[in-house]
Amino acid sequence: MVRLVQAGRGMFMGVALAGLAGAAPVASAPAGLVQVQAVRPKPAAEPVEPARVIAAYPHDAGAFTQGLFFSDGRLFESTGQHGQSGLREVELKTGRVLREVKLARRYFGEGSTAWGKTIISLTWQHGVAFRWDRDSFRPLGQFSYTGEGWGLTHDASDLIMSDGSAELRFLDPATFAERRRIRVKWQGKPVRQLNELEYVRGEILANIWHSDLIARIDPASGVIKRFIDLSQVTASLKLRDSEAVLNGIAYDAKAGKLYVTGKDWPKLFEIALPQ
Repeated sequence: MVRLVQAGRGMFMGVALAGLAGAAPVASAPAGLVQVQAVRPKPAAEPVEPARVIAAYPHDAGAFTQGLFFSDGRLFESTGQHGQSGLREVELKTGRVLREVKLARRYFGEGSTAWGKTIISLTWQHGVAFRWDRDSFRPLGQFSYTGEGWGLTHDASDLIMSDGSAELRFLDPATFAERRRIRVKWQGKPVRQLNELEYVRGEILANIWHSDLIARIDPASGVIKRFIDLSQVTASLKLRDSEAVLNGIAYDAKAGKLYVTGKDWPKLFEIALPQ
């Protein structure tokens, strides 16, 4: 178990975890990380729930997954990398790409979500979000925003966006204007590198980049309530690329099922809903 500690101002990026061998986000920890300190687990101090896999499905191992979501029971995915970024509809059981639209080569695609019968997708460092018709992938317009775009989801009234910081922005779905922000915290310390997002039964689920963790966040306060640990899932894939990280959460509200995958993962997993 490893805890990442930063001196002075800033953040508590790592989370102390029992039994998570070699999974601390050391390689990608932000500047200012000064030591890696081994600590003993404290009962009930670090609530972590191991993911329970229910089923596994094929996934395009060439898809650099940035966003994953269901809309009316259909699975959609946005992908990244310059020259490879796009938006696609995917057949769950086979992993087959049913249809796809590519972004211009200058864009690096990021998170995405549905809003009604449209889809909103982000770009990484271009400050541009695109709106698409869900059923035809016809472009309907675009928005601008400051900073980076990472993950995107929505609740009943707002889009919710991550940008790699410890803050989540709540945005007007019609104009992309910012309505409010929350700072995500664990034990009073901000947690950065929040990546792909999904709104599930009153909680925001967020991948923490370069970790095997999904944070369960209270959307009102920003407090992390618990974590889902995917370390056994990622270990089973025997991935060699350090950037092939966990980064995809999709909740099928119609079926009441939760799915996860990662960048260039060969599989997509249904996991039990968190308690």
